[in-house]
Amino acid sequence: MIGRARDKGTKGNRGHGGGTLAVGRCVMSTAVAMALATLCLSASSSVPCASESSVDLFPLSPASTAQPPAFTSHIESVRVDVLVLDGGRPILGLKPSDFEVLDNGVPQQVELVSFEKVPLNVVLAFDMSDSVAGERLEQLQDAGRAVLDGLTSGDQAGIVTFSNAVTLAAPLTADLRTVRTALDEAWGVGATSLADGVYAAMMVGEGDAGRALVIAFSDGVDTSSWLTDERVLDSAKRGDAVVYAAGVGTTGNSSFLRELTSLTGGTAYKIDSTRDLRATFLKILDEFRHRYLVSYTPTGVTHDGWHRLDVRVKNRRATLKARPGYLS
Repeated sequence: MIGRARDKGTKGNRGHGGGTLAVGRCVMSTAVAMALATLCLSASSSVPCASESSVDLFPLSPASTAQPPAFTSHIESVRVDVLVLDGGRPILGLKPSDFEVLDNGVPQQVELVSFEKVPLNVVLAFDMSDSVAGERLEQLQDAGRAVLDGLTSGDQAGIVTFSNAVTLAAPLTADLRTVRTALDEAWGVGATSLADGVYAAMMVGEGDAGRALVIAFSDGVDTSSWLTDERVLDSAKRGDAVVYAAGVGTTGNSSFLRELTSLTGGTAYKIDSTRDLRATFLKILDEFRHRYLVSYTPTGVTHDGWHRLDVRVKNRRATLKARPGYLS
């Protein structure tokens, strides 16, 4: 099974023959890492593999994979993060009756709209290849600290770093001191496994109750990922994490990051310098806090396949940002 996963669903040809996955200071073997990826990505088309065990990047037992994913054929509700703007300013005070949701063209009954009530699960997915050093590393760490300082009671945070290895430097926790320490101790070495790192961050964010926000940074081309871009995008369609990304240089034009952020309802930012990271990250956090969490139970639509979503606000002009659909 591990061999088949590498041939069909991984990027062993990116120049390093594969990397490793790590938890904290403990680097896991490639065999264990690929067993995880194979289990998550070879599941049935209705399973987006978001169990807590997969978040911790440890070998999985049958019991540990029983947690239901965000979207399945037995789906009870769909949650969509929606940003509503008028002239670039967030519109506040909207109620369920103000929203209209079409699922594959079929009108749905909006049951709940939450605003600033559901805690955030913020996962920082940071490139720690050898080019992230000196002033660039310091500015990235400063931007990460600014995000942590902007979190409130009930919010959680975690850090995934990626180079040759993908490391869960700090698991999702409300103890932000632990996360700050992991951020302070991060340092760059090796190549870049962007797809693997973002995938792991999405799994971490979706591993607990709350609204999953992934803030990704990279300054280089992916040369070391096991997973293909297509596999990661497929997983994003099945989950509910919202991914924002900031890229320097060629990464700022990454078609993978543009498509990933579009599919999840986020934004990809091309920045000129890591000096811009702090302002960019704070903009992302502020925007996400002003999003509505719209929930509904699908009716009148088939369970399997791609569901095109169209979210509108009734009786007023507004600009909306949300994921374009989901895969069940």
